[in-house]
Amino acid sequence: MKAVEDARIGLQQVYDALILGKERVVDRFLRQYKTSAFTERITASGETALMVAIKGGHGHIIKKLVSLTPPELLAFKEDFGNTALHVVAEFDNVKTAQLLVNKNHELLNICNRREILPIHLAAMRGHREMTSYLFSVGMKDEIHSSLLKDADGEKLVFDLVAARFCDLALQLFYHNPELVFDLELRSLLMELLADNPSAFPSGTLYSIWESFFYNCIPMVFIRRLQEEMMTKSPNSTLPRLHKDQSFQEILVIILWKVLQVVVPPMKRICNEKLMHHQAIQLVQHLCSIIARRSTQPSPILVESFLLGARNGVEEIVTEILDSFPAVIGMKDIKEYSVFHYAVMYRHEKIFKIVHQKNNIDRTFAEHFNNILHLAGYRARQDRLDFGPGPILQMQRELQWFMEIEKLVTRQESLVLNSEGKTPLTIFNEEHADLASKEIQWVTGMASACSVAASLIATVAFAAAITVPGGNNSNGLPIFSSDSSFLVFAVSDALALFTSITCVLYFLSIFTCRYGVKDFLYTLPNRVIYGLICLILSVISLMVAFSSTLFLVFAKKNPLILIPIVSLTCVPVISYTFIQLPPLLDMIKSTYGPGLLAK
Repeated sequence: MKAVEDARIGLQQVYDALILGKERVVDRFLRQYKTSAFTERITASGETALMVAIKGGHGHIIKKLVSLTPPELLAFKEDFGNTALHVVAEFDNVKTAQLLVNKNHELLNICNRREILPIHLAAMRGHREMTSYLFSVGMKDEIHSSLLKDADGEKLVFDLVAARFCDLALQLFYHNPELVFDLELRSLLMELLADNPSAFPSGTLYSIWESFFYNCIPMVFIRRLQEEMMTKSPNSTLPRLHKDQSFQEILVIILWKVLQVVVPPMKRICNEKLMHHQAIQLVQHLCSIIARRSTQPSPILVESFLLGARNGVEEIVTEILDSFPAVIGMKDIKEYSVFHYAVMYRHEKIFKIVHQKNNIDRTFAEHFNNILHLAGYRARQDRLDFGPGPILQMQRELQWFMEIEKLVTRQESLVLNSEGKTPLTIFNEEHADLASKEIQWVTGMASACSVAASLIATVAFAAAITVPGGNNSNGLPIFSSDSSFLVFAVSDALALFTSITCVLYFLSIFTCRYGVKDFLYTLPNRVIYGLICLILSVISLMVAFSSTLFLVFAKKNPLILIPIVSLTCVPVISYTFIQLPPLLDMIKSTYGPGLLAK
């Protein structure tokens, strides 16, 4: 047995033991290799035993290796220049990072061959907790905070903003005011934010229910979340939020804390709203500093402004426009202005902001296109997909074209571009394929809904003939004197009438001529009315069926009404949740305010 222990252990055995957590084999390795065990290259890429152990994730082995390794050897690098702290930052092991930093603070400032610090790596991987820890340690004292200065500080700001850690980026600006005075850096940060629309409310798509909950979250709770996040960094130099809260505010915070636990999606929505709030704070801070340092927008800031318009980031467009009103007339190398981009990419909010400034760009862009030509081109597919259903895609495109047509003169609507096409010609050519696909979708949906409505009408008609309980010798229903029978009769009749009406509406879709303008009101109206009738017929049929069960079975045991009502609600609620959101979107798109409405 001793001979086996004395046999020199192979590096492959050591690697397997570190990954699998075999502590006895690791102990043999440490005894046999002694001091060289801490610098022995276990893998082909030159990783040490500690680096491999960190990847294995076995805490007891990691803790032992860190405690035995001399502080200076913790800075040992593998072939790519990474130290153990780089590996920890990549694998998001905060406890191990604390062990390493406490033993050797210099690890924070050691770059790999790509000039990347551990905190940069943590931010690039999106590890919030690890980045926050390394950031707080870096701000503890000036001796170990070179990662927050000069080129490292600039790179860190970019990494933080790219990872959407806007609160940490703000803290870095407060900690190192010198970064604030770099005009080019601030403008480039604005461009980075403008190219990340999902960091803002206007660039995030929510369902009806998610949007409702998002808007219900009070700012006092968001500020509370931000304060809690800031207090995790003990040396934060950001001004502390006001803690003297009223009793009502405390109750609101407690309520939303409970909702986060009871309703799991609420936690995600709250965190997203907090991220949006922090991104807006960063944009406001950058714009205010740039405005104080310069009265004219730099070319990079103009690019950020137009990029924000192209991506639909309303917050960036608004802040830059408020700080530099002259930027509204700026254009890029293709002669596109903010007005052109708002029309091209179908961003209603950007369009309203620019239009409210009474600025209609009547100049020509690339290929001699005016704004009506640009409205005639088909929108990007991701913008079309914002609609809840295919029919609204064509409808929305028509609405855009008609709204822009109101803003141009008769001559401008007939002008030819460099390809010799008028705006209307471009619209018809660009949307022919979309119209064809939507016709197929509408007819398919009409067929399916007509079948469902026909089945409901058949059941409702049969139920009206064979009433529950049967008839007496006079031909009258036995339960005709009960109030429940009246509920049955009314609901059954309503189910029959609404289902037949639904069938008629959907059948009328097959006889529609499918002209371009039919997609604006005619087809949406028939789909809306048909779906409303279908929903009402389903609800009415369930009520009629429940009334029948109550009449037949609940006379002796009224408690049976509870499961009857519960089971009745299941299909009604399910169908409502599935069909109601797209139906409400169609109603809003068809009958809601126009694009220029305030």
